[in-house]
Amino acid sequence: MASSIFNAPCTVPAVKGKNYFGLKPAVNNDLRFDVGKTTSIIGCPKRVFTVRASEKKDGPIKKLGLSDAECEAAVVAGNVPEAPPVPPRPAAPAGTPVVPSLPLSRRPRRNRKSPVMRASFQETSISPANFVYPLFIHEGEEDTPIGAMPGCYRLGWRHGLVEEVAKARDVGVNSIVLFPKVPDALKSSTGDEAYNDNGLVPRAIQLLKDKYPDLVIYTDVALDPYSSDGHDGIVREDGVIMNDETVYQLCKQAVSQARAGADVVSPSDMMDGRVGAIRKALDAEGFQHVSIMSYTAKYASSFYGPFREALESSPRFGDKKTYQMNPANYREALVEAHEDESEGADILLVKPGLPYLDIIRLLRDKSPLPIAAYQVSGEYSMIKAGGVLKMIDEERVMMESLMCLRRAGADIILTYFALQAARCLCGEKR
Repeated sequence: MASSIFNAPCTVPAVKGKNYFGLKPAVNNDLRFDVGKTTSIIGCPKRVFTVRASEKKDGPIKKLGLSDAECEAAVVAGNVPEAPPVPPRPAAPAGTPVVPSLPLSRRPRRNRKSPVMRASFQETSISPANFVYPLFIHEGEEDTPIGAMPGCYRLGWRHGLVEEVAKARDVGVNSIVLFPKVPDALKSSTGDEAYNDNGLVPRAIQLLKDKYPDLVIYTDVALDPYSSDGHDGIVREDGVIMNDETVYQLCKQAVSQARAGADVVSPSDMMDGRVGAIRKALDAEGFQHVSIMSYTAKYASSFYGPFREALESSPRFGDKKTYQMNPANYREALVEAHEDESEGADILLVKPGLPYLDIIRLLRDKSPLPIAAYQVSGEYSMIKAGGVLKMIDEERVMMESLMCLRRAGADIILTYFALQAARCLCGEKR
């Protein structure tokens, strides 16, 4: 806060016994006046005093009414106002060694010395607009808690889904991605339910678009929720995942979702050539405006366990290593990114997120396209478990992990923390 400073010649003696309340009289004076309960002195040459803004007053401090020219003239004449004293230099603790200053021309800590300075130079920012909220849906009326993912539910598509979206929109999260828990009776080896126009996902999209037309809806394009085998593609009798036949089914699934009102279709299957085929299928049906977010670098990760519990979609046999990427590979992500870009992808996604920050940065540096990162179920559940056990500060770790994904280069983050993190950013505690 600024200090109010007065300075002027005076000719009337000072009055003893007055409480000068921060004023510093220097010589005899001839004139005084009261400002609230503060006696201000004017009149004596080279007479200087200050009123500190930090001191408590009963009322506002009144100005002397001097013009700019009179204030400047006083300073030119040598009657310079006295500023508040410089705070004493803090003492070092006893025993601190006395050493000469290091000859450093640059000390990076200077830019970190206060909260305001740190905020001024912060390179990465995060907001609710950066979040895409993954939501699990099912045919039931009730919201069913997911044991391995505290705070997450299979939402009833008629009511719970709409209510959760409303909560997210209230704090600025206006993008979601839907994952269906499909009844076992509707699953098949070819996943035909995936492109049923009256299926769970198309119905949920239509319901949400009717309620919130500006909501951005991402969808998952893959067969595993609809497959009786639990794999992302059609499985041949010898266990081989059939690539081109699967892509044919995925194209029909993407068109069905676009027809229902999806804004972004997201092939997560990792079949070769699926982005180009889906782009052609969408364009042929008049859906040139529908975007494709490709799961470009989706690794065969152990972090997906809680997700598979949520959808009951674990592979019935084997694993997904013949189509998802080897976690040991780095350069291979460039091959996938190049293919997806050339085939018409609009967004490139890396999954999982935090363990693969180097891949996020690699794609950010090599591609002009927006980059997405998926903070997957295993990452979410570990942070939640650590918080419950009081081993970490859940909220701080949550926000730090999301900031790290942004710093690595992610434009958007798919995260189950979307609602919780957005409330933190908005200053809410619920």
